[in-house]
Amino acid sequence: MLARIFAILLIINILPPPISIFGQDAVDSVKVYFKQGYSKLDINLGNNKETFNRIADSLKITNADSIYILRGISVIGGASPEGSIKMNKRLSQKRANALFNYLAKYGNIPDSLKTFTYLGRDWQGLLDLVRKDPDVPYRDEVIELLRDIVDKCKDGEKRQDNNIGRISSLRNGVPYRYMYNKLFPELRASRLILYYDRVWNPISIIPLKFDSHRQQLKEKLEQIPVPPTETPLYVAVKSNLLYDAMLVPNIGAELYLGSNWSIAANWMYAWWDNSHSDIFWRIYGGDIAIRRWFGNRAKEKPLTGHHIGLYFQTLTYDFATGGRGYMGGEPGSNIFDRANYIAALEYGYSLPIAKRLNLDFAIGLGYFWGKYYEYEPKDGCYVWQATKQRHYFGPTKAEVSLVWLLGKGNVNKRIGGSK
Repeated sequence: MLARIFAILLIINILPPPISIFGQDAVDSVKVYFKQGYSKLDINLGNNKETFNRIADSLKITNADSIYILRGISVIGGASPEGSIKMNKRLSQKRANALFNYLAKYGNIPDSLKTFTYLGRDWQGLLDLVRKDPDVPYRDEVIELLRDIVDKCKDGEKRQDNNIGRISSLRNGVPYRYMYNKLFPELRASRLILYYDRVWNPISIIPLKFDSHRQQLKEKLEQIPVPPTETPLYVAVKSNLLYDAMLVPNIGAELYLGSNWSIAANWMYAWWDNSHSDIFWRIYGGDIAIRRWFGNRAKEKPLTGHHIGLYFQTLTYDFATGGRGYMGGEPGSNIFDRANYIAALEYGYSLPIAKRLNLDFAIGLGYFWGKYYEYEPKDGCYVWQATKQRHYFGPTKAEVSLVWLLGKGNVNKRIGGSK
């Protein structure tokens, strides 16, 4: 009898004092990062692998022999500012569901334990990051503008507020481009919080091990490192349908460089002739362009929306319709010897029409110069008539291109004029 009393007293002195069964005594809070525009969990992104392992360890030890029992799971989802309000809310909900589904692998979790809170565009989070980063261009002006946005969004952000337009137009977009590359990835994370109750368990001494584990979790949570920024690859392959209609095969490619800039190159080649009728339709050449993208669609996704650019084109040609012909470039030479040239400005708009298809409308205005020759067919020969220099200023391009989007993440979320 005395031995039993002594054993009970020993257990009472070793274990922590009893706490209310319904009191939330332990909290494990982590950040899970997602790729831009994606809701699928990527264990290799940033420090997600370490985070998932920690969550697994916590759930494994909250079993029947533990004094810690899982009582709730909360996901708090915000968004970086570049996406639309509607799209960000839908994306945050999908990310929360992905996290709930991941945790379900450790056992059935009732819906009553799950909660999701949507923060909207995380302007306050962006303001906090700017305050901590002394390298933000025009930092004082950015902080002042973000304070105003945060104050006006206390009752909810509305589309007509155009806050993203205000921040992206500040100082010609220099601060926005810096924040897009350096700070926005930190805002594309969901906060996952697990709540535990501490209950009375006089049988097992295992809780002592969990106290040590909880201390390790606390130390790791004190500073969560920012994962390296991943830049998705955005590539487009295209063909000008107007050239195709004129039987001029062509192909182009465009590469997104980041910060709303891209570089594009195009090539065309047609070599048709009917010598019996003295009809020639020959042209080949290419151009290279640098483009700047702007507008709401361009902020939502690269290679979409308005664009302006500067392009340079070189080409040679031979056109005749049965009478006088015109040849651009040195007869008998190639495009690298004596071609004609175009330097011009362009404006265009790329409209999404399918998940990976756009229609790109563009016009160009610039200067077209080079030597060309006039000739006439006579007695089975082509007789030279005149050598002239072309100096032309005016429209130089008309483009309606079918664009195929390539690259991971290079897909359209909004099609056509839908909102």
